[in-house]
Amino acid sequence: MKLTRPSLRIAQGALAGLLLLTGITACGQAPADQRAERLQSELRKRFGSADTNVDGQLTREEASAKMPWVSRNFDAIDTARKGTVTLADIEAYAMTRRGARQAGK
Repeated sequence: MKLTRPSLRIAQGALAGLLLLTGITACGQAPADQRAERLQSELRKRFGSADTNVDGQLTREEASAKMPWVSRNFDAIDTARKGTVTLADIEAYAMTRRGARQAGK
């Protein structure tokens, strides 16, 4: 399934929201926690769908087929230059990008 521009933006927003909400404490944040869980579940689902050989890593080709944002940013995400990215790599990159955006405000 190829994502359209609006659904790609929604997916990117969901990833950014997931990463924002995972840093929030549970103190009075039940709705935010539920949203974070949904977003994390969606990210895992999309990653699992893209990981066609089920090795816990995405190659550039796997990313380009199902996760275009990851594909476009593959070199930046793959900091170890191993030719694959994990879910943790993607989350770390998104957090870095989010931090950079916040610092620029």
